[in-house]
Amino acid sequence: MAKKVVASLQSGTKNYAKVIKMVKSPKSGAYSFKENVMHVDQIKDYLAKK
Repeated sequence: MAKKVVASLQSGTKNYAKVIKMVKSPKSGAYSFKENVMHVDQIKDYLAKK
């Protein structure tokens, strides 16, 4: 049987979202992905930050 990994995020109102941001490494120039679960109100500030 499959487990529900994000079951705790779905309790009550859905005010949280998973944000995936692509980040370029200054040393090698390779891109990597950074994943965070955060409140919906904080997403614009997080994506605008370098």
